[in-house]
Amino acid sequence: MKKMDYLALDLGAESGRAILGQFDGSKLELKPIHRFPNGPVKILDHLYWDVPRLWAEMKEGLAVYRREYKGELASIGLDTWGVDFALLGRNDVLLGMPFNYRDSRTAGMLEAAFVRVPREEVFAQTGIQFMEINTLYQLLAMRLTDDPLLDQAKTLLMIPDLFNYWFTGVKAAEFSIATTSQFYDPRRMDWAYPLLGKLGLPAHILPEVVQPGAVLGPLLPSVAEEVGLDKVQVIAPACHDTGSAVAAVPAAGDDFAYISSGTWSLMGVETRQPIINTDSLKYNFTNEGGVCGTFRLLKNIMGLWLVQQCRHTWQQAGEELSYAELTSLAEHAAPFEAVLDPDCPDFLRPGDMPTRIREYCRRTGQTAPGTKGEIVRCALESLALRYRWVIEKLELMLNRSLKTIHIVGGGCQNQLLCQLAADATRRTVIAGPVEATAAGNLIMQAISCGHIGSLAEGREVVRRSFEVTTYEPRSSAGWNEAYARFAELLGNE
Repeated sequence: MKKMDYLALDLGAESGRAILGQFDGSKLELKPIHRFPNGPVKILDHLYWDVPRLWAEMKEGLAVYRREYKGELASIGLDTWGVDFALLGRNDVLLGMPFNYRDSRTAGMLEAAFVRVPREEVFAQTGIQFMEINTLYQLLAMRLTDDPLLDQAKTLLMIPDLFNYWFTGVKAAEFSIATTSQFYDPRRMDWAYPLLGKLGLPAHILPEVVQPGAVLGPLLPSVAEEVGLDKVQVIAPACHDTGSAVAAVPAAGDDFAYISSGTWSLMGVETRQPIINTDSLKYNFTNEGGVCGTFRLLKNIMGLWLVQQCRHTWQQAGEELSYAELTSLAEHAAPFEAVLDPDCPDFLRPGDMPTRIREYCRRTGQTAPGTKGEIVRCALESLALRYRWVIEKLELMLNRSLKTIHIVGGGCQNQLLCQLAADATRRTVIAGPVEATAAGNLIMQAISCGHIGSLAEGREVVRRSFEVTTYEPRSSAGWNEAYARFAELLGNE
């Protein structure tokens, strides 16, 4: 077949990129053509996303394609992180800057919600794990503080849906990103209207939900003229970046778990139906929307955020160390000196992570790590122990074994973490591709355009296109004792 061009706009919490995907009918080749930084902007005491700048950067990515490649672009697809949103008012004006999910305004909102609606009822309607960053608690915070923007709002759009609206003029909620809100009912396949009503939150602002692969329409004439592209179709892949990453897991069969590894570690399995029962509630798992009729039964784990924030703190102190240098220091540090729960609320907000890690260890009766290598080793080993906990709970809920763990995304470049994951879980780990989110985004565009026939065929394309690295478990010495200490920290979770 003729080589086809697709463009993935992939926005993460730390950076964004425009990646050209060229598909020849057998292999998919990725070419990053524009990269740009991202991150929260602090104004007074709150954290926001700079969406006008991100919008400008994405348009620049389209312009770069036109200037440097001049090909025939089949489609464009966009994905971002979950839970955050924008509000549009009368005449579709953006009401304020969208908040960053790490903003402190949601502190205490879980408890405030449960006063109004029992925890069990919230989970029964949504199947989503309880995290105070979820859209539901962001909206509740607005309601309880009498934020006037909530009453002025005519439309709520999740972050990728906002950009898709600006590209096409179509206001729609893509399924995978909608489910991250914790007010979508995956069994009824509609918004959880009873839940919103009991919390006093507006339902009329929610748009129609469309499935991954939906064609939203061509670029608006004004955008097409600005970037030099005419009549290019915009497709909603899985607009949640984890949904796109999981679409690119190079697996066959169903005896695998995945970890989409980056700022967060999203670890889970694919299912055909949401798993909403006493076990998934007890263990606080989530049922997010997937592609091609699937759901993602998974657990959000704090991920490499711990290391990222440590590095940022040391940078501010004038010590410039690369991630590779920090990983090397960790590799040479003594193992199992201390363990921590990476999902402890202590670690959610930006700040002095090395101090927080030391204070956590002291508070839990452990010797606090002293050197940079010891701190990073503690964080990485604790992530690996969390992976073991999650895969054991997945097997319990599914009543079957999971023999392999696929780690995709930028975090799969951390060879030490991949090996620790294999050692801790006693399972084979297959790492790659690195750009899984972009690859999955592009695969879904190709499926929508009719150039790939199915998700299974798309994963076969991924297997042909990208190299992976396999990690086998090494000696189990020390892991069982460390896991017992880790489980004790988790308590009754």
